[in-house]
Amino acid sequence: MKMFDVFPLFPIEIVKGQGCRVWDAAGNEYLDLYGGHAVISVGHSHPAYVKAITEQLNRLGFYSNSVLNSLQPQLADRLGRACGYDDYALFLINTGAEANENALKLASFHNGKPRVAAFRKAFHGRTSAAVRVTDNPKIIAPINAGFPVTYLPLDDAGALEDELKKGDLSSVIIEGIQGVGGIRIPSDGFLREVRALCTRYDAVLILDEIQSGYGRSGKFFAHQYAGIRPDLITVAKGIANGFPMAAVLISPLFKAEHGMLGTTFGGNHLACAAALSVLDIMASERLIENAERVGAFLTGALREMPGIREVRGRGLMIGMELEAPVGEIRKKLLFEEKVFTGVAGADTIRLLPPLCLTQAEAEDFLARFRRALG
Repeated sequence: MKMFDVFPLFPIEIVKGQGCRVWDAAGNEYLDLYGGHAVISVGHSHPAYVKAITEQLNRLGFYSNSVLNSLQPQLADRLGRACGYDDYALFLINTGAEANENALKLASFHNGKPRVAAFRKAFHGRTSAAVRVTDNPKIIAPINAGFPVTYLPLDDAGALEDELKKGDLSSVIIEGIQGVGGIRIPSDGFLREVRALCTRYDAVLILDEIQSGYGRSGKFFAHQYAGIRPDLITVAKGIANGFPMAAVLISPLFKAEHGMLGTTFGGNHLACAAALSVLDIMASERLIENAERVGAFLTGALREMPGIREVRGRGLMIGMELEAPVGEIRKKLLFEEKVFTGVAGADTIRLLPPLCLTQAEAEDFLARFRRALG
């Protein structure tokens, strides 16, 4: 059997990681400014993280959600206090797509409406409902295209209100910062208008913080810059530093009923141990503050560089729109300068490093990036 060839692969195998650095099978060291799609939050192979998972595995790796698991309410309590949503409830699953899938379903259960408003250039996942609210027709199969979705321009409250007035919008789903869409930030004023409109027209506001959450923006959630409280918040990626885990934070607006949602692996013992460890490390090492400080330094320095048309982002979620196509620059960074980065479209490089990135490592990256730009 061969692998189903759906991923274009660089000819590099990463076999080891430490902090913001990784090593390949040939022994080459790389500076990691991508964190495996923003997944590595507290750094590769953090000793406290490794210890927590190892100790849990030595006790119990898995049992089903049909019995008590005291790690789950511990995580709910800790996460609620850390992010400022201690009056919300927590549903644990495995992936960001599942988180959005369940959020969309909860919204429709709640108000009985069928249609969703999403935004142009949005990315919300690849499962059935999540891919349907993703603005990329190339990855929406005919079987996914069944329920009604309207894509709207970002920062256009008038267009959103026109759709809400029709009375059939169940929910509005929006990323705290669009990641795959090129690090596009909805304005704080627009988010406040979206919140008010959803309340006025009985639609559920879903904030997808899968890439922009967990401290990456310099606040726990990117939407907190706008001072709003969504009805549902979805998280994944950095929640467990590489262990597959995701969650939906659910406002008191919703009433739980047995059987309405379900999962086999969600909230398993190893995932909870990993997630609790992430919260410990983020607090003890002040990683949210570090993301804000180092991110501001990086953004400021990048804006002074020639060859960059625009720098967008908050904290350690940064997009650089280049004046030239990014393909060759990214290859130079990877193969000549030994730096991992991401891309969005043809002209934007994305930086999503571990939140422990130091200023010295940021300066190291800037020097390598200058050389790659030529």
